[in-house]
Amino acid sequence: MSKNELIKRMFVVWVGLVICSLTACSVEQVNAKSLKKSADFLKADKQDIQQWREMKFGLFIHWGPVSLKGTEIGWSRGGERRGHGGTGTIPAEEYDNLYNQFNPVKFNADEWVQVAKEAGMKYLVFTSKHHDGFSMFDSKLTDYKITNSPFKRDVVKELADACRKAGLKLGYYYSPPDWYHPDYRTENHPRYIKFLHDQLREICSNYGKIDIIWFDGLGGRAEDWDAENMFRMIRRLQPHVIINNRAGLPGDHDTPEQRIGRFQNDRPWETCMTICRQWAWKPNDQMKSLKQCIDTLVRVVGGDGNLLFNVGPMPDGLIESRQVTRLKEMGNWLRQYGRSIYATRGGPFKLGDWGASTYKGNTIYIHVLNWDEDTLSLPPIPKKIITSSVMTGGAATVRQTALAVEISVPEAYQKELDTIIVLQLDGPANGITPR
Repeated sequence: MSKNELIKRMFVVWVGLVICSLTACSVEQVNAKSLKKSADFLKADKQDIQQWREMKFGLFIHWGPVSLKGTEIGWSRGGERRGHGGTGTIPAEEYDNLYNQFNPVKFNADEWVQVAKEAGMKYLVFTSKHHDGFSMFDSKLTDYKITNSPFKRDVVKELADACRKAGLKLGYYYSPPDWYHPDYRTENHPRYIKFLHDQLREICSNYGKIDIIWFDGLGGRAEDWDAENMFRMIRRLQPHVIINNRAGLPGDHDTPEQRIGRFQNDRPWETCMTICRQWAWKPNDQMKSLKQCIDTLVRVVGGDGNLLFNVGPMPDGLIESRQVTRLKEMGNWLRQYGRSIYATRGGPFKLGDWGASTYKGNTIYIHVLNWDEDTLSLPPIPKKIITSSVMTGGAATVRQTALAVEISVPEAYQKELDTIIVLQLDGPANGITPR
């Protein structure tokens, strides 16, 4: 080989090395940028939060072998409750073996999802594991699971398939506390943490896209669950997931339970509440009236929150018919008036005995749930009301002054469930300070 050819080949090799080096640097820079974007694993992306908030209304489902007894899930289990105290009414040995009799042959995931859709709900959250430690999915990490019952089917999978087919967003409740697991809150607790993380990895890996992880940590601290690493793992597997505030970290939203949250528009929140009194199915449990249900939904949304409304299916797998009827009644109401609920924000008038308000764009929806008189007096707003109408039928007289917004509706047009007055403004309502 001549000297010139050798120099030429060396030059080609050198150029190749430079190109490879530049390419590697470019890839590293891209990866670094991606890492920077995803580094804040403690909270969801703003767009994902916004989409979750716009849905407003979801179905919560508490279900397991305990439905055979008609007592509360988890809490009615006897034995030691490490980290919490107290005990339930059913001896632990009896409770822990209920799954051997559990065979809900009438369970149909498509029917559950259809109930949610007919109720006007946009998402569903199901108890994959409660404090009693029973897994309602085919976990490879425990024998205490639904696929070892006479039923043998993976409920979590069937619900995932049904939600995906129907276009319903999907979430799973998961309890970090576990009164069944032998290592939980013992000297072997680190071994339990590994089990906890590995089960969540199964849920986040084996059932397609998940929109919500709903923890119920009984006030546990972040270090009790190694929560930061747990969040990191979940968001790596499910980048668009929403996580609540019950694993020792703030998460993406607050979770007032069995009560309507206060007006709060600076941080997302979601009221979780039962349609009856008990979370799991209870025979002849006292059920909320349609008026109570609509009041709850309107006040939650008017306070700028979401409502996760719970049913407890029966031992055969059916949701009690009276509960289905009530949910369908809510859905009928939402089909008529849902534009005053979905994709709105709470305000600009804060909650009152009279009701609540929501807004979207230049439109304010006044939801009058209780009329003391024919005229409702609200605080003044710095936008001009251009037009007004009554969504629920009839007519209203609206008088705007520097001191108040006064709305009068004749008694004949005052609805028992909710009288909705629509105010069109000369500008967006989101600039009005809540009052």
